[in-house]
Amino acid sequence: MKENPVKRLLDQGKPTFGTWLSLGSVFASRVLARVGFQWLTLDMEHSPIDWETAGNVFGAVADAGCVPLARVPRGDHDLIKRVLDAGAFGIVVPMVDTVEQAKIAIDATKYPPVGNRSLGGGMHALNFGAAAGEYFQKANDEILVVLQTESPTGIKNAPDIYSLPGVDAIFVGPVDLRANMRASDGTEAPEEEFQAGMARILEVGKEVGTPVGMHVMSPEDAVMRAEEGWQFLAVASDLRMMTGQAQKAVAHVLPDQTGEDVARY
Repeated sequence: MKENPVKRLLDQGKPTFGTWLSLGSVFASRVLARVGFQWLTLDMEHSPIDWETAGNVFGAVADAGCVPLARVPRGDHDLIKRVLDAGAFGIVVPMVDTVEQAKIAIDATKYPPVGNRSLGGGMHALNFGAAAGEYFQKANDEILVVLQTESPTGIKNAPDIYSLPGVDAIFVGPVDLRANMRASDGTEAPEEEFQAGMARILEVGKEVGTPVGMHVMSPEDAVMRAEEGWQFLAVASDLRMMTGQAQKAVAHVLPDQTGEDVARY
């Protein structure tokens, strides 16, 4: 059965680089899985991607030798079970603010007696190049569990959450973290407060030995963050790469034409 190389790299203290799949295109996913990214995360939180498409994307990425991950809409047992049974090598769980939320997500990824994931299906085993029986025996050691810190509450509870058995990495979405730091009147938090929160996340990760990562918009920022000690780094997204290059082309051939920046991630 295949191993999960991203999980091994994180355990070794090495940085890993991937990108976000938000288009839900099997064709685009197949291409990106071959350019050299170590992992690709299908964003099922903010994109209208159905289960069959998700399964096809996971299979296409795995067959290309890349690691397919899924961001679930929330840390719900049934959602986590379905993406793993559809062939994802791991999950990214948004808005994890408490130990209780973290435990629910972790347990859903592990077969008994470690967790409460139910046994069934066969698509997951195909992506790991194994028979179903072997997958059931070894999956607990290969599934990657990434929890997101996206609020001041999550930062406050970081030491307890990050030190839980079964947490492989922590991921920060800076956009949501900034939004959740707003005052009650909607005023944005000072930049110093935001940067202090980011520094605290990295500090706690190092203290308890749990890799941390974040979403960045450029490869230069990804390298800079890796040098700071961040390990699970998402570089932009398929949507941002497509629109960014298209906007550059339009700006060159139609310099007077202005377009909307539609790719936030």
